[in-house]
Formats: sequence, C-alpha cells, structure tokens
Amino acid sequence: MDSRFTNISTPHISVKDEPFSKTVIMPGDPKRAERIASNYLTDVRIISDIRGIKAYKGFYHFADVDKMVDVTVMASGMGMPSIGIYSHELFNFFGVEEIIRVVNKQLKLGDIVIAQAASTNSSYLKQFGLDGYNYCPISDFDVVCRLKKESEAIAVKEQKVYVGNILSSDTFYSFSSPDWDNLGILGIEMESAALFTEAAVAGKKAGCICTVSDLTFDNTKQLTAEERQNNLNTMILATLNAVKTI
Repeated sequence: MDSRFTNISTPHISVKDEPFSKTVIMPGDPKRAERIASNYLTDVRIISDIRGIKAYKGFYHFADVDKMVDVTVMASGMGMPSIGIYSHELFNFFGVEEIIRVVNKQLKLGDIVIAQAASTNSSYLKQFGLDGYNYCPISDFDVVCRLKKESEAIAVKEQKVYVGNILSSDTFYSFSSPDWDNLGILGIEMESAALFTEAAVAGKKAGCICTVSDLTFDNTKQLTAEERQNNLNTMILATLNAVKTI
C-alpha cells in the first residue's frame, strides 16, 4: 500500500484504508458507477463515501490474457462544476493519473463516440486566466487511441465508432444554439471540457467515451432509462480493456 495516499480527506473525497487506482472510470450517474463495479469488477470495496458519491475499487480480469488490473469507479455528478471538483481533487490530492469518462449521449442510437476535443459554452475555463483567449480542451491522444482500438474490437455489427469533437454544455435545455451538425459536433454532454482542462493543468490524462442514447433532432428515438442503465456493454468493456496498456 502506498502510504502517501491513505488517510486523506477533502470536502468531497475521503480515503482511509487504501489509495485510489491510478485509473478512475467516471460515469455521471452514481447508480451506473455501482452497476459497473458490481457487474465488471471482482473483490469490490468502497474506499470513499462522501455526499452520496461512492468510490468503488476492484479488479478487472481481461478475457484475452491472464492479467488483471485494479480500477476505481466513481461518479462525477452532473455538470462541469461537479466533475471539475472531483477530477481536480483526484488528480492533485489522491495520486490518480488518468480519468476516463463514460457517458451515454447523442448519431444513431447505440453508436460509440470517443471525444477528441470538447467545445463548450461554459465559463468554467475563465478561472485559468484565459481572458482574451479561446482555449481548446482536448483529450489525451494515447487514451483516444486505446479507446478506439478496444471499441472497434468489440463493437457489435450495428454499432459504428466515431472519433471527433463534442460539445460540453452548461445547459441541458437550450432555447437557441448554433448548427452543431454543420460544425462537426458529434454529440452533446455536460462535463468533458472541465475534465480535459483539469487533466491538462495537472499534467495527467483524461478521455471520454460515449454511447448515443438519444437524438436531438428526433425526440421519439431514445434509449429508455432502463436501457441507459443496463445496455451500455460495449462502451464499458472497451474502457476497462483500454486500462491494460497503461
């Protein structure tokens, strides 16, 4: 056990018995974090439980090789302020080297989107002294390559894998917006721009992989709440398999 990272507390995270894994898988929903841990990891234990956000640590066993790796799964909550807090504390106080965000978002239902960069309408980045500049938050290239390789290897026939720009929006319900399709935006979510920026400032790695769950141009086509919770196997397995090359 690395004693540098035991008995550490922040306002949002507390570790008493053992450190976080070097890689943290981070969905937004606490229930999805619990499901990933209980269905994909073994020897799962809760290493932090503050403000309703539990951090689950366990082992992932690779099917193709005789190897396992320890992984922590922890929810980020909703929006850039929330993931900004958790990612900042994990990168700077708890020894985490890499955070991969898993999320279901907007292409054809079930397709996989890997974020190369995250455009944003948020003021979150202004705290870094960027007045007068337009900073482009990008994911780590190595993480993108690993996620793409693993997604393409296990995607089912109906699924396509895309890599490109996404939008991290501060608003879930927007009354007006640019023509994002014409600008090449593959999907919309609410957290990655903050995560990518926190990783860059901390000198760490971050990535984001999404499963398309609804279509902004057709609100009759969307995954049900149960499907969002349970039918995201390709994205989760690709993320866990990507951890092995760290």
